[in-house]
Amino acid sequence: MQVTFHDVSKRYRYEWIFKGLHYEFIQGGKYAVTGPNGSGKSTLMKVLSGHLTPSKGKLVFENNDRKFAPDEVYQQISYAAPYIDLIEEFTLMEALDFHCRFKPLLKNLLPGDLLELLSFPKAKDKQIRHFSSGMKQRLKLALACCSQSSLILLDEPTTNLDVQGVDWYLGLVEKFLGGRTIVVASNVKEDFGFCDTEINIQAYK
Repeated sequence: MQVTFHDVSKRYRYEWIFKGLHYEFIQGGKYAVTGPNGSGKSTLMKVLSGHLTPSKGKLVFENNDRKFAPDEVYQQISYAAPYIDLIEEFTLMEALDFHCRFKPLLKNLLPGDLLELLSFPKAKDKQIRHFSSGMKQRLKLALACCSQSSLILLDEPTTNLDVQGVDWYLGLVEKFLGGRTIVVASNVKEDFGFCDTEINIQAYK
């Protein structure tokens, strides 16, 4: 997925979160969005995902020379963030099956493969509301990285992960995200060390 920002700005009431953003996220690129807490990283990710509309300017989404209308973009995007909730009444297996009804997994992957990837051997029939915060974060990341999406958005991906969980996340990225456009929003270097380009949101204040 290639995303082009044409003079994009976003504001809430009288405050500009960012403005005058001219940028091109090229297909297959790996990008880090950085900046202090509260500087607008998550807002930029929400605009990039189509969850928020810009206050000014426009975005163009293209994949393999096909342009996507705003209401089609969600089909091409996977998004993991601390503020995106899981359906906690589902068991783990129900959550995986439900997800696959709307967003297919990568070729040759089945829900059972994600179960193995997550390494939760006793959690198959456990409701997600009983998961630890780290287990929930792993599930969000696995669903985002292992789905058939051309644009992967990861906002603070190692939130609630311990050292072992961070290693697991980096292995997930290496194994499943090759060739796709990736945007990571974070201040933690481990989150985006694999990215080629860093965008400091403060440059667009």
